[in-house]
Amino acid sequence: MTYSGPALRFGAFLGPYHKLPLNPTLAIERDLQLVEHLDQLGFHEAWIGEHHSGGVETVASPELFIAAAAERTKHIRLGTGVASLPYHQPFMLADRLVQLDHMTRGRMMFGAGPGQLLKDARMMGIDPATQRDRMEEALKVMLRLFAGETVTHRADWFTLEEAVLQMRPYSDFEVAVTGAVSPSGPKLAGRLGTSLLSLAATDPAGIERLAGHWDIVESEAAAHGHTVDRSTWRLMGPMFIAETEEQAIKDVEHGMRWLLDYLAHITPTALGSYTDVRELVKVVNDSGRGVVGTPEMAIEQLLRLHEKSGGFGTYLFQASDYANWPATKRSYELFAEQVIPYFTGQLDPMMTSYQQVIDSGTEGAETTARSQAASAEKYQAEKQQAEKAHSGV
Repeated sequence: MTYSGPALRFGAFLGPYHKLPLNPTLAIERDLQLVEHLDQLGFHEAWIGEHHSGGVETVASPELFIAAAAERTKHIRLGTGVASLPYHQPFMLADRLVQLDHMTRGRMMFGAGPGQLLKDARMMGIDPATQRDRMEEALKVMLRLFAGETVTHRADWFTLEEAVLQMRPYSDFEVAVTGAVSPSGPKLAGRLGTSLLSLAATDPAGIERLAGHWDIVESEAAAHGHTVDRSTWRLMGPMFIAETEEQAIKDVEHGMRWLLDYLAHITPTALGSYTDVRELVKVVNDSGRGVVGTPEMAIEQLLRLHEKSGGFGTYLFQASDYANWPATKRSYELFAEQVIPYFTGQLDPMMTSYQQVIDSGTEGAETTARSQAASAEKYQAEKQQAEKAHSGV
């Protein structure tokens, strides 16, 4: 199977997911270094999460992280992935994001969600059953503020009185909402005309719903006067690659089983506990839930996602400490070297040009040899003529 769709974009979704025990200072530094690494390799974007408990996901403020990462990078776009809206006064968060848009010169993206960790909500006295409604209410208000409106809004958890942002955004930055297995995320994205982050795209329960989810986005968008485009749709999934499948399996012995066990405690569709990493990798690969293997296997997975979804714009790695730090960086390097060109249209013209040279046989070498011989003969003739002229003086 070959890829014939529009050029894909690639990035990473950093929870971030770290294997414990780990020095938190080092964890944050490595997350920043990873974003630098992705920028240098030509990845297009990175999304950074917000979490306040669990010990694994160590970024409390994606805005602070993005401000630091923007100073270290040149090209990569940086998104809140995602800001948990029920935890924030909407005006204050909107104001900070506009400042961040200016500080990054338009490289900032705003991803919004309800918040995932039960412990986070409980520590702030928030009823988890209210979080999705609060997220939608806050986002609607924030979109009005970004548009320059003066907003008065009274809710049971925040109040705005003639609130207006003192600065307009630097750019028309992208806004995205999350979706998993249920239709609530796609429905909200269509209703508000935002982008969609599908965070369970490779889950067996999620992948079969991908095409239907985009249908929901389009129908809701049409009903509410918005235009949506598949190029803004992002799919996220686990992926780790090495030179060989056997090497990839050895590499993920470092942390994959540990991290997926953690996710099983916070995500209803996550895999259960496995004592044998090889058995776990087999389940991940055979189910299509992710890829632990080679660049060729990564290409096959992306082609499968393209077919199942009907087309999307960006694939995001679920950035995790499956392997140690050097092997993790190498995985992204291999992907940038061998997978990204396959889906961006850059590989075909280079291979075509190469094949034209090969198909010409030795014509190029023979032509060059004749030119070199002619040049040598010309030089000798000129030399002899000069010697004759000199001897006659």
